[in-house]
Amino acid sequence: MVNYALRVPESLFAYAREVAESEHVSMNQFFVTAIAEKVSALRTETYFKERQARGDLAGFDAWLAASPDAPPEPRDVLNG
Repeated sequence: MVNYALRVPESLFAYAREVAESEHVSMNQFFVTAIAEKVSALRTETYFKERQARGDLAGFDAWLAASPDAPPEPRDVLNG
């Protein structure tokens, strides 16, 4: 575990304290969770950008064109 002194504007800190209290968590847990959520979002964005770069639109179009032109099976129809 690492300690890090964090400077936070008073208004943001006050709001974070309100949220932490309403969630019944410590400020430390709130900040750690917020950082983890941001890191996760950035890693997910990077993952999808890498997947997009590996994509083959021509191959997808060929696969789609080869798919049968048939109505959906009854279990694939939305009831609504």
